[in-house]
Amino acid sequence: MKKLYATTILSVRIGKKVALGGDGQVTLGNTIIKDRAKKIRKIYNNKILIGIAGATSDAFSLLDMFETKVKIFNGNIIKAADCLSKEWRDNKIFRNLEAMILVANKKITLIITGLGDVLEPINGIGAIGSGGIYAQSSAMALKENTNLSAFEIVKKSLNIAGKLCIYTNLLHTIETLE
Repeated sequence: MKKLYATTILSVRIGKKVALGGDGQVTLGNTIIKDRAKKIRKIYNNKILIGIAGATSDAFSLLDMFETKVKIFNGNIIKAADCLSKEWRDNKIFRNLEAMILVANKKITLIITGLGDVLEPINGIGAIGSGGIYAQSSAMALKENTNLSAFEIVKKSLNIAGKLCIYTNLLHTIETLE
């Protein structure tokens, strides 16, 4: 899968609290098309957070597919992710989708890639998108060296990513589960 120049999506877990946030910028090549897109959603009766990165229509298609799988598996995001990953990998049409999704519930965070990966990030911090590595690095430092909440770490880290990554802006959507 090629590198996605798409966005910044970040999830931070501290204890039983998880926050997932993303920027609002949508680009087409090197042009900003929209600055207030909502790439973060609560699904399954507000019990699961999901963030999308990648080609817009591909990402929303994957979000819809994941939400369907979550319903089939009664909210079990691991089973839903495994099923989606297999379908994504095996289906000739889906295989070419250029997107990633980051999902979290009260217990686990997962990154699902177009290569068929279902990954649980270390230290309760997951990130996707072109600004993801900046946000993840910042979140790791803040989590290890401050007493900030998951929400505050996501907010500060997205701000840092937005100052470094040209595909990321400073207009954020952040959702939490407690």
